[in-house]
Amino acid sequence: VQLLETGGGLVPPGGSLRLSCAPLETPPDKLSMAWFRQFPGKEREFVALNMRTGATYYADSVKGRFTVSRDGAESIVHLQMDDLKSDDTAVYYCAARLLDTPKYWMWERYSYWGQGTQVTVSS
Repeated sequence: VQLLETGGGLVPPGGSLRLSCAPLETPPDKLSMAWFRQFPGKEREFVALNMRTGATYYADSVKGRFTVSRDGAESIVHLQMDDLKSDDTAVYYCAARLLDTPKYWMWERYSYWGQGTQVTVSS
């Protein structure tokens, strides 16, 4: 499964960005899709999950500000990020898996990854 990420960039505090992830060659309804982020010198951190069932889960740090959704017609998963803070500055990764195992917040539970995109929140 190949994942193609788009979006990211520089935005001032309080601003918004949308990241997108398109699975290539695999129908997205067979995949649970997640977003992780990585700060320098740290392990990848769970951000949000959109399961194939439609259920969604969020890290406490982004709850109420980020929204993960699927565009079925275009087979794309989006991460809408609003009210961005400087602490959100990181490299963001799209991830996918075919089997829904426990501990969805662990990056090790995902087999497929996008290339990563930089999000910088700064004035």
